[in-house]
Amino acid sequence: MKQLLLLAVILCLANGCTEKPASSFIRSVTLTTPVRSGAEKIKHFSGIVQENHNIGLGFKTAGQIEKIEVKEGEYVKKGQLIAQLDDVDYRLGVQALEIQCKQLEDEVARTEALFRSKSVSVNDYEKAKAGLQQLKVQLQINRNKLEYTCLYAPTDGYVQSVNFAPSEMVDAGIPIINLLDVGQMEVDTELPADIYLLQSQFSRITCQASFENAKEMLMSVLSINPKADGNQLYQLKLAFKEKPDSRLSAGMNIDVRIYISGNDSIPSFTLPLHSLVQQQEETYVWILEADSTVSKHKVVCNGINEKGEALITAGLKGNERIIKAGVNALQENEKVRVINEDSRTNIGGLI
Repeated sequence: MKQLLLLAVILCLANGCTEKPASSFIRSVTLTTPVRSGAEKIKHFSGIVQENHNIGLGFKTAGQIEKIEVKEGEYVKKGQLIAQLDDVDYRLGVQALEIQCKQLEDEVARTEALFRSKSVSVNDYEKAKAGLQQLKVQLQINRNKLEYTCLYAPTDGYVQSVNFAPSEMVDAGIPIINLLDVGQMEVDTELPADIYLLQSQFSRITCQASFENAKEMLMSVLSINPKADGNQLYQLKLAFKEKPDSRLSAGMNIDVRIYISGNDSIPSFTLPLHSLVQQQEETYVWILEADSTVSKHKVVCNGINEKGEALITAGLKGNERIIKAGVNALQENEKVRVINEDSRTNIGGLI
């Protein structure tokens, strides 16, 4: 009897110490999705900001320079007075013609009264009117010359050089000041032959300066020189579609980005290299199904792009959920648990 009680105690103790069967193991995985490639490529080139053109500013009439209002390197705005001629003689010429014009207007008025009373012939009356009209034209010419003694900036820009000094005599059209037109700045860059041949596929072109908080600015093509230079490069000129950053100046380096559309008839995708499985000279990826199981799917890898990613040219539609890491340990139809990767700016998912 004592032996039976001892056996019962031993069995109870054995049952109490026995570990419960371990629950089935579920592997944790992270996911990635195919990124379409070939739809658009970005090519970077070094460009230089240039003024639209250099303007040689001169008076439209001859004379002696009375004053110059600007200095080299100074920024001027459109319509600003930059130089002036001595206008004393021009003013006297206008005053003299105004007196003559007034006198001739009175004479024409008297001649018209005599013509109406038939005391003057039609020919004499027409001559008087023509003389008055000719004098008015001469008066307007002199008034224009008087206005031409003031030289104004035709556009915004920087004074590159001042070629004369006050008291010097200048003829009409002689450049007094050279102005760099920055009202419409442009960007110059050079393209290699392989990019030049793809110009029909340029979807957009942007520029971005290197200084802080510089924004990407949309550009338009002014011209592409169809003849290559000695280095087999093609000259490309770009214009800003919107008002450029005020910090830009002529001669500054700038990053030119050309977005090139790909061939949509042959879609391709990129994936991280470690998401691929190589078996018997074939390439596969693990795809997460709707029931949280994984299945192996054959793809065609056609090399690696410049970012070190696998280029998949067949076997994917683009909407698959693909296992990103640990692919060599998976089994067909294995059930997995998806975990989210921490954001670089939210480590630990605290926010």
